[in-house]
Amino acid sequence: MKPAFSVIFLTTLIGVGQGLFLALYTGQLYGFFDLLPAQDSRSFYAAGSAIALAFLGAGLVASFFHLGHPERAWRAASQWRTSWLSREVIVLPSFMGMVFLYGGAHWFGWNTPLVELPGGHSIDSTLILGALGTLLCFALFVSTAMIYACLRFLQEWHTPLTVINYTLLGGASGFVLAGAFSSFAAPELAGFYAGWAMILTLLALIGRVASLMRNARLKPKSSLRTAIGVKHPRIVQKAQGGMGGSYNTREFFHGKSAAFMRAIKPSFLIMVFFIPLALLALGTSAPAFLSIAFILQYIGLLAERWFFFAEANHPQNNYYQGIS
Repeated sequence: MKPAFSVIFLTTLIGVGQGLFLALYTGQLYGFFDLLPAQDSRSFYAAGSAIALAFLGAGLVASFFHLGHPERAWRAASQWRTSWLSREVIVLPSFMGMVFLYGGAHWFGWNTPLVELPGGHSIDSTLILGALGTLLCFALFVSTAMIYACLRFLQEWHTPLTVINYTLLGGASGFVLAGAFSSFAAPELAGFYAGWAMILTLLALIGRVASLMRNARLKPKSSLRTAIGVKHPRIVQKAQGGMGGSYNTREFFHGKSAAFMRAIKPSFLIMVFFIPLALLALGTSAPAFLSIAFILQYIGLLAERWFFFAEANHPQNNYYQGIS
């Protein structure tokens, strides 16, 4: 397939925002059970929520560049019963609204105890909003990934690993960003977030390598014979039937050489996984190491997502890319 940079930025940016929100709420839950020191609501949770919203908003803006008629974008939500894209269109702004409420509750100090628990703990509105936001966050991960995983004719995408990798990569990038953010706003939490970032990055590495190994073993279910409906055992294609390019030759193939595809794979593996892991291990609480780890990992994620889209081999390429 031909990767669309608007979708690449959409999926990677909202993944960072989702992961950062999960990191913030995870830290709050640890603090709730006295496993981490409590943090200032405004300077940490509200500010962190604002950063998460900025990434989510940037991803939403990027998505509009993929639309032929952005003014009709609202219609995309009409098919929510059958379309994962429609579900994503509904869940994304809903999640953004919940992150806004979560950050606003911390900013305005809406932490009046609502439920008293044994042991002196109490549940306030921020914990409830965070729990609802977490549910929407995972619903968004699933909705975004299933847009691609539900396509049976694209074997490279049609696997549960697509959902797993979208979730783990978003979570890993968000926790790395949380480590960088906490190194400035709450240094005592930087080691905690860096540790979880390493765990999630390792899990994401396992999931991504598993998908690469699976896709390398795939055998096409279609052939030139099935593409044109001719059952003769020996078919030689001489031309595509036209002297110029067309939508079919441009939009379903990335246009890069086999050497380029071989080179980008180890490149994004190094950028997304190995360099961040090394930086996190070398300086688990150093702002410079954590910031560089996030920047390099996000650049690698752009390459990873480009490869994800380009790796998918549309069956129509059996015909239209045979001579091009």
